[in-house]
Amino acid sequence: MSFVQAIIIAILQGATELFPVSSLGHAVILPALLHWSYDLHDVSFLPFLVMLHLGTSVALLIFFWKDWVALFQGAAGGMGRRLQMESLHILFLLVIATIPAVIIGALFEHMLRSFFGSAASAAIFLFLNGLMLLLAEKLRGISGRYGVRTVADMTMVDALIIGCCQCIAFFPGFSRSGATICGGLLRGLQHDTAARFSFLMAEPVILAATVREAFKMRGMPLEAGQIKIAVVAAIVSGVVALGSTAFLMRYFRNHDRWALSPFAYYCMALGAVATAVFHFAA
Repeated sequence: MSFVQAIIIAILQGATELFPVSSLGHAVILPALLHWSYDLHDVSFLPFLVMLHLGTSVALLIFFWKDWVALFQGAAGGMGRRLQMESLHILFLLVIATIPAVIIGALFEHMLRSFFGSAASAAIFLFLNGLMLLLAEKLRGISGRYGVRTVADMTMVDALIIGCCQCIAFFPGFSRSGATICGGLLRGLQHDTAARFSFLMAEPVILAATVREAFKMRGMPLEAGQIKIAVVAAIVSGVVALGSTAFLMRYFRNHDRWALSPFAYYCMALGAVATAVFHFAA
C-alpha cells in the first residue's frame, strides 16, 4: 500500500464509519474499482486497521466526552437520585443494544465475510443498504411516528431491536450506523436521537474491534515504515471522523423528515455502478 492509498483509505474510514454508507463496503469496493493490488483483510494490514479504528474511536470519545462523563458521574450518584437512575438506564440500554452483535459476531462473522466478502457481493449489499435507508424513511412517514423522545425515554425493547439491526452490518456493504439509525426511526426516534444512540453504541463496538485486532498482532514483527503510515492514517481517520460526527449531528437535527434519503440514493447509485463494472469486467 502506498502512502497516498493509505490516506485515501483513512479518509474513507473516518467518513464512512459514521455516515450511513458502509465503511467496510467502501473498503472492499474501492480497491477493486481502482485495481489496487492489496488485500485489506491480509494479516499484514492488521496494524493499519487497528490504528484506523483507534483514530475513529478517539474521535467519537472526544465528540461525546460530555455525554460519557455525565453518564458515569450520574451513575455513580454524584448528580442526584433521579439522574442516577436515568444514567444507569441509558448505560443498561447500551449494554442491551450491544449484546446481539456480540453473539452474532462470535458465531457467524467469519462465515458471513468469507461467503460475502467479495467486491461484487459488497456492491449488491451497498445497493440494498440504500433501499433499507429509503424504506425506513418511507415506513416512518407512513406510520407518522415523529414524536420527540430522548435516549433516556427509550425502552429495553427499543435498544434490543436497534441492537439486532446492527447485526445487518456483518454483511459487507450494509452500514452499521445506517442500520441502527433505521432501527431507531422505526421505534419512533427522531434522526438526531437515533444517531446519538447509534454513535454512543459505536464506541464500545469499535473499541472491541480494535482490541480484538490488536490481540491478533501479538508477536508480529512491525517495520518502522508500517508504523509511520498507520499512525498518520489514524490521525487522518480521527480528524475526518470528528468532522463527520459534528456535521451529521447538526444535519440530522435540521433535516428530520428526509435525512437518510441522500445517502440512500448515493449507496444505490454506487452499488449499481460497481455491480455493472464487476459484471461486465468479469
